[in-house]
Amino acid sequence: MTTEISVGAASHGEVDWHAIDWQPVHQNVRRLQARIVKATKAGRWGKVKALQRLLTHSFSGKALAVRRVTENQGKRTAGVDGETWTTPKTKASAIHQLRHYGYQPKPLRRVYIPKKNGKKRPLGIPTMKDRAMQALYLLALEPIAETTGDPNSYGFRRERSTADAIGQCFNALSGPGKPEWVLEGDIAACFDRISHTWLETHVPMERAILRTWLKAGYMEQRVLYATEAGTPQGGIISPVLANLALDGLERSLQEAFPKTTDKGRRQKVNFVRYADDFVVTGSSRELLEDEVKPLVEQFLRERGLELSQEKTSITHIEDGFDFLGFNVRKYDGKILIKPSRKNVHAFLEKVRGIIKANTQATAGCLLLKLNPIIRGWAQYHRHVVSKRTFSDVDSAIYNALRRWAIRRHRQKSKAWIIGKYIRTVGGDHWRFHGEVDGRDVILFKAARVLIKRHVKVVGGANPYDPEWEVYFERRLGVKMGDTLKGRRQLLHLWKEQNGICPVCNEKITEVTEWHNHHIIWRSRGGSDTAANRVLLHPICHQHVHSQGVTVSKPRPARGDREA
Repeated sequence: MTTEISVGAASHGEVDWHAIDWQPVHQNVRRLQARIVKATKAGRWGKVKALQRLLTHSFSGKALAVRRVTENQGKRTAGVDGETWTTPKTKASAIHQLRHYGYQPKPLRRVYIPKKNGKKRPLGIPTMKDRAMQALYLLALEPIAETTGDPNSYGFRRERSTADAIGQCFNALSGPGKPEWVLEGDIAACFDRISHTWLETHVPMERAILRTWLKAGYMEQRVLYATEAGTPQGGIISPVLANLALDGLERSLQEAFPKTTDKGRRQKVNFVRYADDFVVTGSSRELLEDEVKPLVEQFLRERGLELSQEKTSITHIEDGFDFLGFNVRKYDGKILIKPSRKNVHAFLEKVRGIIKANTQATAGCLLLKLNPIIRGWAQYHRHVVSKRTFSDVDSAIYNALRRWAIRRHRQKSKAWIIGKYIRTVGGDHWRFHGEVDGRDVILFKAARVLIKRHVKVVGGANPYDPEWEVYFERRLGVKMGDTLKGRRQLLHLWKEQNGICPVCNEKITEVTEWHNHHIIWRSRGGSDTAANRVLLHPICHQHVHSQGVTVSKPRPARGDREA
């Protein structure tokens, strides 16, 4: 059985999902994306359109689209048709379902998720086929969005994060002569209200396909509702559509308040955006209130949007402001960024809720639930002034667990409880612990996460542009080194492989995730040592086992052998 890999047109032959060679698939898509970037930079929009059509009609593009929607977190969540693609046969068949002629998406399945303020956010769940079609067109649209996007937009963009946005806030506000007033902007119901007319006119993709997604409607309580505005929330392409609608706001501010003039430099207008939250700095409250805010409102009005009056405010930097879970404030002339009080409170409430909900669980099982949450929260805040907050959080969690233990053993003495649940680890005499299947589990402490300043991504860096390839490879090395710190064998394997999966020759990252593969299978007597293991992408791991492929250790680079 063979699988045809064609760039220009989809294969009509039978496909064995596990037999697909993903290396040429990735190469075909990436080559076309690089050409789209080049044509976009040159302003050759006819060429861009032709390349997009080539990509969205290719076997490679369709295969990658199906792979994406069958590997992400929502892969088992069905749309209104109740269909999921969980077997190799359904995935292979799905590639041929991504036809453009006669395509009509089904309505979204409406669900609601709770928000921090107690309200509920509506979320639409497309069918698997519609998700895959969006993923396919996203392959051709995202290179354009990355090329034309605002330099200081950081939400829902590859290789960008909240840490980059917070880093830019620090750059804009830290040091003598920097702005002291900040407009905190929040767009009211951004994803629900974006004008369909604006999107159809300005988004560089096949208009007929885009229109079908925008007008698909949603099902709630078996009733079909029409959608007259907004993007398909829950859809893979929705964040990029929102970014395209909001891109240009930074350029508008730069044109109105240019730093190339003395007046512009005195006005000190800077812009940082993450999704639909943004901040604009200025030299005075009056400037932000009378000039900047009206400009922003006019920009949004053209797109069917408006500022949230409840969440938009103007603040002096000495009073501080919260942004993306951090508090940014100037103390005695020095900018300090810390986890915000609301963020810390919400985190501790979540932890206490888990503890209260597991009154009958063993200590070991409870710690297995808590440790990833604590580690993830601490990792998110490790780039700012968090050391004292980490210690306070650790104390609060320890006290909550101590109360949990006392409630479980009301008839036991304090000494007995300490003996059962507390032990010394590396000189720390008060570490909460438990057991799972004879294995000791220790409470993870946020204070163990080292504070390390984040190096902000360059504003103009584009992960789809070959000119930035080396730059992003260096950043990936640093990022994965931090991710795998403390897991020496995994870090050793990742470095030994130069961060590359030996099956498909693509990068192994936090996003792709990885599996440990035993070169000599354990069922055949293979050991668990590093010499018998390699890191593979999850889908490559499935391919190896289903096809009986032999994987060998990557050969060291010439420089490594000589060293």
